[in-house]
Amino acid sequence: MGDYDEDTAFLGQTGPYFWTTFFLLNTVFISTGFNGLYIVFVGAAPKHHCLIPDVNLTEEWKAAVIPVTIVDGEAVQSQCSRYKLDVVRNLSGEGYVPGRDVNLTNLEQEGCLNGWSYSKDIYQSNIVTEWDLVCDNQWKVPFASSTLFVGYLLGSLISGQLSDRFGRKKVVFISLAAQCISVILQSFSHSWRMFCIMFLFVGASQISIYISAFVLGTEVLSKTMRVIFTTLGAFLFYCIGYMTLPWIAYGIREWRTLLAVLATTSVIYIPLWWFIPESPRWLITQGRVEEAEVIVRDAARKNKVEAPTVIFKETEAIPPTKNYTMLDILKSQNIRCITLMCLMLWMAINIGYFGLSLNTSNLSGDPFMNCFLSATAEVPAYVVSTWLLKKCPRRALLSSFLIIGGGVLLLIQFIPDTLQYIALALEMTGKFGFTMAFSIVYIYTAEIYPTVLRNVGMGMCSSAARIGSITAPYIIYLGTYNKVLPYILMGSLTIASSVVNFFLPETLNRDLPETVEQMQECQGLCSGPKKKKYVENGGRDDPNKHHEDKSDVQSLTA
Repeated sequence: MGDYDEDTAFLGQTGPYFWTTFFLLNTVFISTGFNGLYIVFVGAAPKHHCLIPDVNLTEEWKAAVIPVTIVDGEAVQSQCSRYKLDVVRNLSGEGYVPGRDVNLTNLEQEGCLNGWSYSKDIYQSNIVTEWDLVCDNQWKVPFASSTLFVGYLLGSLISGQLSDRFGRKKVVFISLAAQCISVILQSFSHSWRMFCIMFLFVGASQISIYISAFVLGTEVLSKTMRVIFTTLGAFLFYCIGYMTLPWIAYGIREWRTLLAVLATTSVIYIPLWWFIPESPRWLITQGRVEEAEVIVRDAARKNKVEAPTVIFKETEAIPPTKNYTMLDILKSQNIRCITLMCLMLWMAINIGYFGLSLNTSNLSGDPFMNCFLSATAEVPAYVVSTWLLKKCPRRALLSSFLIIGGGVLLLIQFIPDTLQYIALALEMTGKFGFTMAFSIVYIYTAEIYPTVLRNVGMGMCSSAARIGSITAPYIIYLGTYNKVLPYILMGSLTIASSVVNFFLPETLNRDLPETVEQMQECQGLCSGPKKKKYVENGGRDDPNKHHEDKSDVQSLTA
């Protein structure tokens, strides 16, 4: 077949068909926003202490049976131990008064043998209070969080192949149904193990929704609409869902009901099946040209333009090209070096981004407002990054925001406890920096790799990102031992990655490399021997072609 963009140029760049498809597809991303991070509330640990059974104790001993410990300079009740109940009961029966007749520091302690008592000031119930995921079982919460990201990894590996075989539209709606069913089943979990298993399916279905809808949008929309969709639309509508989550959780404090409500919101997407088209590009690759023509003619009718008699023109067959794999990345020292640096970048950015997203429930103040502020910080980041990418060098831009994100995390440890609002502002600034870096690194990486290796390179970087997000819950878990430790680790890793980024080649005002040889000619520490033919114009072969290539790079990142 001929070039799809040329064959469908008569549709124009905007119009009712493109705008309707744009908004309908973007509404799908809202569900990924509020179904992705509800573990922030479902897995939050409320204030708790050992449960004291109904035994005959005086009021003084009831108040003193829980030891007092010093945490961050503040005296708080112990969460994982109590004074031995048999000893306390005997001392109470003999009339001794704690602190006056008995030195409490000399009393023997024991674990919470009868369970825990949880504060219900914020949460009526969640998985922590239901399955006692505290003290020795506290590790189960970050493990549960990481299963979501393991699902992301699995879903990202299989969703592309499924959509290539069965179609983008089918996979989007099947994934929506799978997400709905998984969350509903998760709300009926009878154990922590079942919760984790279902969370894995939630993650796999959710990333499948995101990737398939992203690809569908890049293939259905016009070139102009495609750029808006990939740089702003998908991200901003994800943020709408993310910002909606804390208000839903604020109104529903019981975790099973919360999950059931979040799951049932997927029902509103059922009517979209009749309004969102299948990708004509995919139909053509499957030899279903007549179906593709029906969709394009419907688009022409909605845009009020006349379609030609023959839309898709036949052309000479293109000779098969070599299929590149990960082994080809290992063959070149230049590509190996660049890929290792890209892997570190993606991992560090995802650790920081998801680490701060999951940490909102541990911040001082209202957890619902903190989550909302964290989501809100992403909106200006996406808007600003889209504008800056048009004018600024990628290398300096990415390093700048990595330094901002990592620097404020390192500064937080020096903020006294009395200035919690400053610490919160710094954390939101860090989230802004990581979100900026998150959106920049997608485009930057796609511009670095040549066309023949772009899909492979982006796939490897995406896998590294998933590994980073799987690691993030455990880094936040280290805060139970020292509250500044997660900030030091995330901040140091981010600063180190910003230094590494300076050795990557610059891609601003350069044509997208098509071959491995052109990639090796990029400037940077890992650059290979330069070919005079490509670099005599500094990589600027044709300004018009450059503009056209850059406008398409977003679709390649999917």
